[in-house]
Amino acid sequence: MNRWGEKRYHSLDYDLKNTYGEKVYKITLNGGMTCPNRDGTVGTGGCIFCSSKGSGDFAGSASRSISEQITRGKQDLRKKRPVHSYIAYFQAFTNTYAPAARLEELYLEAIQDPEVKILSIATRPDCLGDDVLEVLDRINQIKPVWVELGLQTIHPAAASYIRRGYTLSIFEKAVRDLRGLGITVIVHTIFYLPGESQEEMLNTIDYLNDMDIQGIKLQLLHILRDTDLAADYARQPFHVPDMMEYIQFLGTCIARLNPRITIHRLTGDGPEELLIAPLWTSNKRTVLNTLHRHLKEQDIWQGKEYHD
Repeated sequence: MNRWGEKRYHSLDYDLKNTYGEKVYKITLNGGMTCPNRDGTVGTGGCIFCSSKGSGDFAGSASRSISEQITRGKQDLRKKRPVHSYIAYFQAFTNTYAPAARLEELYLEAIQDPEVKILSIATRPDCLGDDVLEVLDRINQIKPVWVELGLQTIHPAAASYIRRGYTLSIFEKAVRDLRGLGITVIVHTIFYLPGESQEEMLNTIDYLNDMDIQGIKLQLLHILRDTDLAADYARQPFHVPDMMEYIQFLGTCIARLNPRITIHRLTGDGPEELLIAPLWTSNKRTVLNTLHRHLKEQDIWQGKEYHD
């Protein structure tokens, strides 16, 4: 069994401590962008699960400059603990969906802070034109750039239901383009989309095992107020796992996951004022402690069932 500190999986915290010698904290930023799935370019309703803040419910306010958001983020973190290293994380909406010159201005403002070690950008794979890739390449020469691609699932039926708005071939091209520039790629997945079986969810993991990606976020589907997903759930409730079902599935998933891939997330955080289900996810510490106990009791580790 590989050992990643005290954990049985390859965690982001382990990687960052090995690289920077200390814990590195994320500051979530809002660059004031929108999304082609909202402005009519691809669609108008956004992805079915996405909140009005474009999955940036914990991000800063776009009314403040990036520098101001970073300063405020530092202040909030330092109220709880001494912190010296940060990831500038552009989270809200689609963070490569603006003119390339504007993107470069925002990114440079974020990385000019000497305590910002990494620039992390959440985006769609269909928003990575050549001009944007050139900007990312230049920034990556200054400080490491991570690009987080929202894949969610490989299955066309589920992708259509959530209104993802792009094909798998576009995702594959984005990964090739980014890796050709030496940029770290993180993939966001969502488990328990309505209608997907556990085997179909594991098919997505098997597919990603063979991709040139460096990180993965394993996100349980959250039903948030004022989303189209919430309206569907109110009309006809679909299956939402309880904590033990999800933890047992995570164990299967972790055992199947390529051990070289860093796990950035295992469940996800939903704003308590918006979260309809599953409510048990709001107690993140209990979820993670129960998962760690389950992995130990069942002698599960990342890659146990993975085969090249």
